[in-house]
Amino acid sequence: MICRNIQSKLPDLLLEPGSVAADVRAHVENCTECGRELRELRATMSALDAWEAPEISPYFDGRMTVLLRDEQRAPRAGWLERMRARLLFGESMRLRPLAAGALALAIAVGGGLYAGFVSQPAQPVQSASPVIRDLQSLDENAQVFQQLNSMDQDTGDAGPASPNSL
Repeated sequence: MICRNIQSKLPDLLLEPGSVAADVRAHVENCTECGRELRELRATMSALDAWEAPEISPYFDGRMTVLLRDEQRAPRAGWLERMRARLLFGESMRLRPLAAGALALAIAVGGGLYAGFVSQPAQPVQSASPVIRDLQSLDENAQVFQQLNSMDQDTGDAGPASPNSL
């Protein structure tokens, strides 16, 4: 038998030995690990049987009354604190799925915004003078200007077009 399956039946063997199958009892007697686990459970149960609850202090009621009075006089918690307490300790579990959905949505939106900021290349700083920007534009569009010049040379150098020829 598998010890993991037997160990789940050890509490039954400890509390109601007659309700446990004979093969489980035989395994516990032959397996050292399961036998050790059963002995530890018995030791724990005997320690719990020997434990006695401490006496209640005679001043307990007086201190509890003072604490209750202080709690009643304390200022009321704010809106956010009440919502937090209701989510954490409230008996109503209706708001937990709503809070989980809102948190998931916030994470998705934040992740999307972060991905958008990270994936966009940084815009160059436009601190150069207009002359330098024009020269950079000429360098970037040199091929276009060469094509325009070659088209101009193919049609012949007739000079600038007169306004009447249009």
